[in-house]
Amino acid sequence: MTTIKGPAVFLAQFIGDEAPFNSLDHICQWASDLGFKGIQMPTLDTRFIDLQKAAESKAYADELKGKIASYGLEITELSTHLQGQLVAVHPAYDDLFDAFAPKEFHGNPKARTEWAVQQMKYAAKASENLGLNAHATFSGSLLWQYFHPWPQRPQGLVEEGFAELAKRWMPILNAFDASGVDVCYEIHPGEDLFDGETYEMFLAAVNNHPRACLLYDPSHFVLQQLDYIQYIDFYHERIKAFHVKDAEFNPTGKQGTFGGYQSWANRAGRYRSPGDGQVDFKTIFSKLAQYDFKGWAVMEWECCIKNQQDGAREGSEFIKNHIIKVTDKAFDDFAASGSDGNFNRKILGL
Repeated sequence: MTTIKGPAVFLAQFIGDEAPFNSLDHICQWASDLGFKGIQMPTLDTRFIDLQKAAESKAYADELKGKIASYGLEITELSTHLQGQLVAVHPAYDDLFDAFAPKEFHGNPKARTEWAVQQMKYAAKASENLGLNAHATFSGSLLWQYFHPWPQRPQGLVEEGFAELAKRWMPILNAFDASGVDVCYEIHPGEDLFDGETYEMFLAAVNNHPRACLLYDPSHFVLQQLDYIQYIDFYHERIKAFHVKDAEFNPTGKQGTFGGYQSWANRAGRYRSPGDGQVDFKTIFSKLAQYDFKGWAVMEWECCIKNQQDGAREGSEFIKNHIIKVTDKAFDDFAASGSDGNFNRKILGL
């Protein structure tokens, strides 16, 4: 078994225009002061990383690693959640998702998709240059708006959607394979990969590609009422990244899993800071240690109530207190009777 690495923090929800969140140096100092040991880095803001340059220049990648290391930090994974989203977009969402791409691609879905695919390929090589072995992203979605079958879905629609999704992702998965990096899809509402069944459908469509792996985030499963503990038993061999994000689900006589179009604070299912929700992280950390998870425990702050700075400070301690330093010996070694083949045969009466 392996001791999980951490604590680490996903920077996406913290990056901004005010110090300490407006430059790599400032945010690294902030993270280090809070006790974090790693940072998961979004890749669209050049103040923090130039993704193309990291892909094309090993010297730049080494310089970036060195700067981050000077604050006692490591990069856990790069994140292309927004670019991955744009690999597959249903036309119903074109206008909304244009905001994730440079302005020159707005109103041009084909060019936007090509840009996103290239971004993903840059991410593969950049991860290799940075010495990383896992990468965090979204799958995108062609089918999400059809998840509830009313009106009845046309026969073959879902199969066609997953075939197209696989067609778009196969070249990207192959690029990551060439770089020795796992693609860790965050299984998430709004994506075509939103639970175990949809992940298995995608996995079958990409011929069980060895790089089609998982980012485990239990918060999304609480909101779906999915057994997030048994999920680890099913998919531990594919879980290569881990978000520590909490959630709670408190249904009423007025709303349940769909939320009734309410704000996050007023939904039955809502995201919370680590330790403030209902997720059983004690069991999760035990399960991941049991299955020899070799990655990082990365805090993702999304809370509709608590201040982000308080959430980050408390989250660092929360992860540190949940990481299990795995044992290097059996608890009953003191009563061991040795190892002897002849003795074993004797007590078996052989």
